[in-house]
Amino acid sequence: MNFKDIKKVYFIGIGGIGISALAQLMHHEGKMVSGTNDNPSPDTLDRVRALGIEINIGADISKIPADTDLIVYSLAWDDREPEFMKAVRSLNIPVFSYPQALGLVSVDKYTIAISGTHGKTTTTAMIAEMMIEAKLDPTVVVGSLLKSGSNFVAGESNYFVVEACEYRRSFLNLNPNIAIITNIDNDHLDYYKDIADIQNAFAEFAGKLPADGFLICDMEDHLLIPAIEAAKKIGARVVDYKKMPEILDLLVPGAHNIKDAQCSLAVAEILKIDLEEAKNSLKKFSGTWRRFEYKGETKNGALVYDDYAHHPTEIRASILGAREFMKKRDLTGKLIVVFQPHLYSRTKLLKDDFAEALALADQVILLPVYAAREQVDLEISSDILASLIREKGGAVDSVLTPQEASKMALEQTGKGDLLITMGAGDISQLAPNLL
Repeated sequence: MNFKDIKKVYFIGIGGIGISALAQLMHHEGKMVSGTNDNPSPDTLDRVRALGIEINIGADISKIPADTDLIVYSLAWDDREPEFMKAVRSLNIPVFSYPQALGLVSVDKYTIAISGTHGKTTTTAMIAEMMIEAKLDPTVVVGSLLKSGSNFVAGESNYFVVEACEYRRSFLNLNPNIAIITNIDNDHLDYYKDIADIQNAFAEFAGKLPADGFLICDMEDHLLIPAIEAAKKIGARVVDYKKMPEILDLLVPGAHNIKDAQCSLAVAEILKIDLEEAKNSLKKFSGTWRRFEYKGETKNGALVYDDYAHHPTEIRASILGAREFMKKRDLTGKLIVVFQPHLYSRTKLLKDDFAEALALADQVILLPVYAAREQVDLEISSDILASLIREKGGAVDSVLTPQEASKMALEQTGKGDLLITMGAGDISQLAPNLL
């Protein structure tokens, strides 16, 4: 299918964080866009509605116009509405998943694809803002919200900056000219067999580069050897981001953000952006939605932040970054984390790593596991995780409801304390109740 030939697109799950950005992109490219969503009121729909895009609610096959050229669907709908999706596929209309549609867009553009188990959202946002400031006018699709409040930037140049997700090998649909791998870790093990399977997926991703393409990564990371070899086999140039300057005075705290900035500087070098201008842009970068995002203060004076960290490596990085932040701000109180585990499979497989990372906080309040796409697994629970945290020397309480978590957090915090609501589920809704 040629992207230029598409006139009319229908989106299923148009309220998703990534797919809503793609819907805006299609509209910007002059396509007629409409769609459906299961939830009538996520924030992501506001910008879509503002463009005059018609949005239906629910799984109703009759709402899909007969003259539609392409149907784009969120992968979550295969699990949520299998009968509806079966009916959709029976229509005489091409049906693409969100990752496949992203790949269709990237065919005719100079694509900078940012992948990695951790840090890809922040790195994507850093690169986007750096390129915008350098007047390169990129089109951007990011799996979060930029400080502008949008997950999409409409550019007029041929540059396409896109967050490349490895789940279900989604990123293999893209056609990258510059591929970034921030790191590789043992995540999404409900899909991947093991770490070797994850490495192979990233090697396939690197193998999609053209001969004049670039792979940006940490060349000393042994987990990246298959990906580096795949890129070199094609003839693509491998760039070690660790050799780029470290920007130590970033607004966003933590060693992980310094590495993300180094990845961005590697892109600047490839695109011939003045290095000092690139550094100055990155120094002004203030983060994205749910990445150590400041929400306000409690009535007792504790600072409240919200964070998307949901893997032990991310939790450790966020807590250490928060410690660094507290030191710089002369906050001498406690660091309290209200954590909602995300997925039974991830929590069970990495329970010891979760316990070790969470024990770095002064106090942890655990909510029940957020099941998302999974069935309940009685072999793991927040109570079991709490016991492991105590074994690691951490202080922890396990609660059943957000209301209990809010009450406990407010009772245990005061001026000089820093409170983080953390996780990939609906825990972000808790922070406003604490202010």
